[in-house]
Amino acid sequence: MGRNTKETILMAALEMFSKYGYDGTNIRDLSASLGLVKSGIYKHFESKEAIWNALLDKMIVYYAERFGSRENMPPVPDTLDGLVEMTMKMADITIHDEKIVMTRKLLTIEQFRDDRARELATKHFLTGLKEMFTYIFDGMMNKGLLRRDDTAMLAFAYTMPISALIHLCDREPEKTDDALAQIKAFSEHFVGIYGL
Repeated sequence: MGRNTKETILMAALEMFSKYGYDGTNIRDLSASLGLVKSGIYKHFESKEAIWNALLDKMIVYYAERFGSRENMPPVPDTLDGLVEMTMKMADITIHDEKIVMTRKLLTIEQFRDDRARELATKHFLTGLKEMFTYIFDGMMNKGLLRRDDTAMLAFAYTMPISALIHLCDREPEKTDDALAQIKAFSEHFVGIYGL
């Protein structure tokens, strides 16, 4: 496996945890899926919990690089169409990036077992989105693109239907095209109501 063995283990763990959950994944099956013996895994990670935590750390960074974070907010759009385009780009990444999809599934499964997974699920499915779009809408209001309103409430109202449609894609992938069309229609509707 060479020098990328640790990365390979983490990606295999992501796949297994997202399908079977933490309790349903064991080191024997993980190592067998990679053509290793258990001791081969333990050369890189001292325990399943260590794999779990390293995987969450890795996916936090991965998500932030592709989608944004408190420290790395996306640029505020300069036009109303820019908001729709940005929303569709974010939705596309969220729905089609397999690592992000598996991470979302993993958090959905494990949020009831693991405190860290619960905190990350809340952040990625609710508070982080609200925070990001509060920032974006405040910037758009300051640019004179959106009418003045409570930015936090607008962000909540904007992101929750989109988040629900993204979760629908996880449950029923055959509805992805329809969900993306609904997200675009919703974003355009929002711009029509709040845009100046």
